[in-house]
Amino acid sequence: MYKSGDGESGGQLPTAFALSQNYPNPFNPVTEIGFSLPSASEVRLEVYNIAGQKVTTLVNSPMDAGEHQIQWDGKVDGGESVATGIYFYRLQAGDFVETKKMLLLK
Repeated sequence: MYKSGDGESGGQLPTAFALSQNYPNPFNPVTEIGFSLPSASEVRLEVYNIAGQKVTTLVNSPMDAGEHQIQWDGKVDGGESVATGIYFYRLQAGDFVETKKMLLLK
């Protein structure tokens, strides 16, 4: 699930890459992950479990500069719901890489 801003709301593009804390956190059943791109970039946003195994890829495509919001519904690529627990989301955009933690409570 994807929705994106185009950076037009304030008339200015972000000045740096940034990954925001997901909201809500803890979440059930859906959370939103925000990030900023100061320039168009190839973006990869993935979710991992506590064991470091990839659960799903939320984004794997070029994206325009601006503010972006991605929703995750707590499901793996195959559509099954994941278990309660700690998950990590990792954003890679160009040379920028950042990882943050989130908690799913059922």
